[in-house]
Amino acid sequence: MVEIKTDNELDAMREAGRVVARALQAVRKHAAVGVRLTELDEVAASVIAEAGARPAFLHYHPAFAPTPFPAMICASVNDAIVHGIPDRYRLREGDLLSVDCGAHLDGWAADAAVSLTVGTARPADLALIEATERALAAGIAAALPGNRIGDIGHAIGELARQAGYGTPPDFGGHGIGRRMHEDPSVPNHGRPGRGMVLRHGMVLAIEPMFVAGGDGRYRTAADGWRLHSISGERAAHAEHTVAVTDEGPRILTLP
Repeated sequence: MVEIKTDNELDAMREAGRVVARALQAVRKHAAVGVRLTELDEVAASVIAEAGARPAFLHYHPAFAPTPFPAMICASVNDAIVHGIPDRYRLREGDLLSVDCGAHLDGWAADAAVSLTVGTARPADLALIEATERALAAGIAAALPGNRIGDIGHAIGELARQAGYGTPPDFGGHGIGRRMHEDPSVPNHGRPGRGMVLRHGMVLAIEPMFVAGGDGRYRTAADGWRLHSISGERAAHAEHTVAVTDEGPRILTLP
């Protein structure tokens, strides 16, 4: 069932979104050669705690995972697409890092992700990140009342196809509200004019994941969480929590 939020509830979700945005900003600022992924997790934890919020990822246990998630953020490096558990890995020159973060504040959730490079960036990585961010913008632009879920997926998927990138077939965006994952599913591919009709008050986490080389297939790491590209090519992830409103898409996870 899809929950329609009131305007006051959207305002409350906006405050949760600010917390997530600040956590991601802090992680981006701290990410550098030699920094451990666990240190980035601690940075996000501090921001979330100082805001009086609680982490949305810590102890989250979806059906596909063998164990609850043990950290505040997902930190996925290079060929890891999503769901990387922060460990003692030290960031290296030229790494591509994707960071996903979620928080609950006053009963409402928000979820966002960014990708960045460490040290001197590879031009191909910058192009991959830029295309993923453009796809996020295209998906957000399609989140209009009267449009359908397929319009969002089509906007993202077409950009991936044109740029020659792959998208993981089984993972995409989702509804969000009182819980981090709610209906509806928001795939990163679709047919325009198909799927659920969008209405004012729906809130969606829109999150393209692009893999270089055009192959979106993945394998799951031994921890049951981290997804790696089958091809070994690098991946990028971008996400915002977005409200569908009569005035146009409202991004709730901006600073």
